[in-house]
Amino acid sequence: MKGTEVECCDVTCVHEDAVSRVWEKLPREELLNELADFYKVFADSTRVKILCVLLESEMCVCDLAEVLDMTQSAISHQLRVLKQMKLVKNRRDGKTVYYSLADGHIQTIISQGMEHITE
Repeated sequence: MKGTEVECCDVTCVHEDAVSRVWEKLPREELLNELADFYKVFADSTRVKILCVLLESEMCVCDLAEVLDMTQSAISHQLRVLKQMKLVKNRRDGKTVYYSLADGHIQTIISQGMEHITE
């Protein structure tokens, strides 16, 4: 059927009760945009690698750069993005800044994503 249009319904029939229920529950446009931006962060494999490393241990930029075989500058750039999206947090110990996952939700998101793709 390549190149042919297929219609899903012969008759246009709007199920107003279902449409009303969905409209009531649909989040505001601004919130939907924030959610889309949140998931965009996971579209970069370097950021996902950083999150996976931080699942295992809190680390400083030097350690992350060593584990991921990347420059500290590249790691810092990605950490900035992750921090802006509230996926990682940091703490200072003297001159060293350590990074970790912001909360348990991030671990759940990564774990469920991995479970989904390995089914």
